[in-house]
Amino acid sequence: MEKKLVLIDGNSIAYRAFFALPLLSNSKGIHTNAVYGFAMMLNKMLKDEQPTHILVAFDAGKTTFRHETFKEYKGTRQKTPPELSEQFSYVRELLKAHGIPYFELENYEADDIIGTLSLQAEKEGYQVKVYSGDKDLTQLATDKTTVCITRKGITDIEVYTPEHVQEKYGLSPLQIIDMKGLMGDASDNIPGVPGVGEKTAIKLLKQFHSVEQLLQSIDQVSGAKLKEKLTDNQEMAVMSKKLATILRSVPLDMAIDRLTYSGANDDELYDLYRDLEFKTLLDGIQRTSEPDEAVDVDFDIVHHPEPAHFEQADAVYVEMMDVNYHKAPVAGIAVSGSGRTIFLPGESVFESTAFKQWAENASARKTVYDAKRTVIALRRHGIELKGIDFDIFLASYLINPAESPEDFAATARLHGENGIAPDEAVYGKGAKRALPEEAVYAKHVSAKAEALSRLDDTCRRELTENSQNELFDELELPLALILADMESEGVRVDTVRLNEMGTELKRRLAEMEATIHGLAGTDFNINSPKQLGVILFEKLGLPAVKKTKTGYSTSADVLEKLAPAHEIVQYILDYRQIGKLQSTYIEGLLKVADPDTHKIHTRFNQALTQTGRLSSTDPNLQNIPIRLEEGRKIRQAFIPEKADSVMFAADYSQIELRVLAHISGDEKLIDAFQQGLDIHTATAMEVFHVEESGVTSNMRRQAKAVNFGIVYGISDYGLSQNLGITRKDAAEFIDRYLNTYPGVKEYMDSIIREAKEKGFVTTLLNRRRYIPEITSRNFNLRSFGERTAMNTPIQGSAADIIKKAMIDVAERLEREKLTSKLLLQVHDELIFDVPKEEIDQMERIVPEVMEHAFELDVPLKVDYSFGPTWYDAK
Repeated sequence: MEKKLVLIDGNSIAYRAFFALPLLSNSKGIHTNAVYGFAMMLNKMLKDEQPTHILVAFDAGKTTFRHETFKEYKGTRQKTPPELSEQFSYVRELLKAHGIPYFELENYEADDIIGTLSLQAEKEGYQVKVYSGDKDLTQLATDKTTVCITRKGITDIEVYTPEHVQEKYGLSPLQIIDMKGLMGDASDNIPGVPGVGEKTAIKLLKQFHSVEQLLQSIDQVSGAKLKEKLTDNQEMAVMSKKLATILRSVPLDMAIDRLTYSGANDDELYDLYRDLEFKTLLDGIQRTSEPDEAVDVDFDIVHHPEPAHFEQADAVYVEMMDVNYHKAPVAGIAVSGSGRTIFLPGESVFESTAFKQWAENASARKTVYDAKRTVIALRRHGIELKGIDFDIFLASYLINPAESPEDFAATARLHGENGIAPDEAVYGKGAKRALPEEAVYAKHVSAKAEALSRLDDTCRRELTENSQNELFDELELPLALILADMESEGVRVDTVRLNEMGTELKRRLAEMEATIHGLAGTDFNINSPKQLGVILFEKLGLPAVKKTKTGYSTSADVLEKLAPAHEIVQYILDYRQIGKLQSTYIEGLLKVADPDTHKIHTRFNQALTQTGRLSSTDPNLQNIPIRLEEGRKIRQAFIPEKADSVMFAADYSQIELRVLAHISGDEKLIDAFQQGLDIHTATAMEVFHVEESGVTSNMRRQAKAVNFGIVYGISDYGLSQNLGITRKDAAEFIDRYLNTYPGVKEYMDSIIREAKEKGFVTTLLNRRRYIPEITSRNFNLRSFGERTAMNTPIQGSAADIIKKAMIDVAERLEREKLTSKLLLQVHDELIFDVPKEEIDQMERIVPEVMEHAFELDVPLKVDYSFGPTWYDAK
């Protein structure tokens, strides 16, 4: 078998991935776009190359031996954005999971490691493939070494062989070094010869072959000005060539045969992809792990249960084969207690009077796994589950929200219960997922129910140790039952209106297409990046932000930068937005609306985010885009169930900033809120030192960005991207803000100290978030931990307050015997279906309850409105 060594420039590929993809992050707030792009490149490369040996090389630091020659080497490069820096540790975890070795060496660059190993490998008879985003490495191309350079995105590769280099430049690979010596390289701050560009450099090298021969033959150069430039900058040319030359004799002491590639560890890769929430990549992996020791379950399959079967029962587990418990059939139910477990197969259990009586008996205390899911599954069959005393799913989430177990077995393992088989091991995965014979899955479900009692004791003890019993008993468990009611109720949509909107959006798209074609002066496919690139950058002459051999980048971030340059660009951005509204939201909502009731039953994720915020799926009603009026109008389709009712919306005003004022104790922030000032205007006045009348809309916009940015631990890079200003200006703005509000600065410093001492931070209601990154030796990872420590108490406390408000409102509605129903929670907003005769009471009750859900040092403020649709209620 041919020996093939693949060498990857780790820093270069990570950089390419970061800037090629939008700034993605998972639910824990970890930025992931560079890791995701790196993973995509790695998967394609491993599939295409089938390497026998592999290594990823990284730069070890900012200073290398080249700085001894030229101290300004790479001096013009901007500081690495922290959003990228924090991802390098995850790139290394990705490589570990893939079984791919990586290496770095002080005083040398990744290029030098690759250059040394490629030469060594050639001598030992290997075929070598080099992967990078840096064309400097094309100098390594030989008949045995091929250099693959990423172009557009990550997986679009240009392959450099000696023949391709010759065809492209008319030079040999080694002459690439001479070309760099003459023309320089702005990205590495290699000066070259002033006034000599790529064309001139190539022309000279075709005639004189190398920098040295050129300098020896300057008299033969045509053109007095060029001859003068070369004469005056001979030392600069020689030095530049030296800087551009990859060192191929790095003292590595590394045997190539130690770089054998044996394949990935699928379990480790699965865990990493799950934690980073790379759902698409997860589909391609099959876990191989089995439980440490399968539990021996003593259970009976009972088709016709009697009351005696439930006399000692204290735990119930409902098994469904689909995550969407609003639709999935029940595969079986296991009930356990006092050492006895029974399994009730299929949906026939709902014919049992004995089970229904036990389930609806509030005095029969029950432990469950995911109360909301269990309640809704049984409610669909006419059973109102009562007496839920404990929820292992929610308790485990509170104990450590950083863990995201994919099934019951994974949750159990977190708390020392290792004998439960993963669902995949019993049912299979993806399209192969199916019920095995009854005895097999009956044992599996019974094992879960039996484990609930043991986990009950363990999790209760851990909650007590964390002082989180009140958070569980008075917030999360009651909320789960309220969310179950909200999901069961659903929200009605006007499908006729949705179809009308769809027709209108199609008409709008056609109009915009005609306008865009008119501005372009020709018809073309707007959805084709290649055709669009030609129109924008060749026909209309707009400056190309990112250009590759295959065309031009027309990504959203590129177009947003170009928007001021030509009116066609904003039309294209809006065209894309409206196209997404049509396909994702109009068609998507129609698809999930119940054909009989016209209701949508979203699922609220209560145990997903580390801050405690709710999210929703199938469909995600929290992310309906409202930047464009067309997006806002989608809310017109959300209507009350009856014609004599209204949609009533109430939302907290700037709750996170109010929490920040309370937690930080900053006098100026507290005073601004107590006086009822517009906080963004107040901040602009303080930061820019102007009176209220002198605050411009741009000043307020900048103040708003930094106000909310502070809450989310924004960096100078992030703020610069939001405001379209330089990182230096953004850093100065943040400094001015912190000088204005010294209490906020003191809060930030103190919460970081606390996180380092304890390893976690808490919200006002004692929700925990563990931050292991805060003590990392890696500066960038530690910086991520510090930002997380700063923003989690703020975001998490706001989430807790909103949850408390939902519980208090539900209790108040019940106490006053109102028929108004809470339908949705969307970030800081609650949406109700309210009969018209109850509007006056709701106008009084809802703001009152929400504003007193939790007492802060500043007033909580609630805005509300109502109307025939959700849109009209805003």
